[in-house]
Parts: sequence; C-alpha cells; structure tokens
Amino acid sequence: MTASTRRTVLALYMRVFRIARTWQSEVTSDTESERNYILQEARTLFRQNQQLQDQEAVKRCIEECEARIEIGLHYRNPYPRATYLPPMGLATQKGRKLRAQQRLRKQAKPIYLQSHDDT
Repeated sequence: MTASTRRTVLALYMRVFRIARTWQSEVTSDTESERNYILQEARTLFRQNQQLQDQEAVKRCIEECEARIEIGLHYRNPYPRATYLPPMGLATQKGRKLRAQQRLRKQAKPIYLQSHDDT
C-alpha cells in the first residue's frame, strides 16, 4: 500500500469514527445502538480488509466506504440500503440459467454493498 493510499484509508477510518461520535438518530432511543453499529461495522470491515495488497481491491474498498458514508449521511440511516433485485426462483436449480442469473445479480450489486455476503 502506498503512503497516499494509507493516508486516505486512515482519513476515512477517522471520518467514520467522527461521524459515529456525532451521530443523531431520527428516533432518539435508537441513537446509541446506531452509533455502536457504525463503530462495529467500521472496525469489522477495516480489519477484514487490512491485509489487502492489490491496489484495485483497495481502491474498490475506498469507493465503497465513501459511498456508504455519503448514503448514510444523506438518508440519516447507518444501515446498508436494501437492493431490490428479482428473486432467483425464476431459474432452475442447476445449469446455465442459474449461473447466468447469479452472475447478473453479482454484477448488479451496488458498490456500497460489495463487502456484504449474499443473503
């Protein structure tokens, strides 16, 4: 990781912690739980990606972090926004159609959800 990339990642990490410290929920009783969620999510994802060496992978993680920050601040909701894709029930349980539909779902996954597993 280059020095400028490291500086960018550390600045994002500190920005997330500052946001968590000043976070105010729409429902006052949920403020503390949302602050804890922001802190826990940041710690988990940053530690999970700590060993990345590939510059493209690091860049994607930085873009995801920036997107999640902006979306969270805009909508005043720290949780990832749901994606509304058609269910996979239309494809057969095996074969080319299922693989094609799984590939399309993966390609349609927004950048701010790249670190989350498929549910």
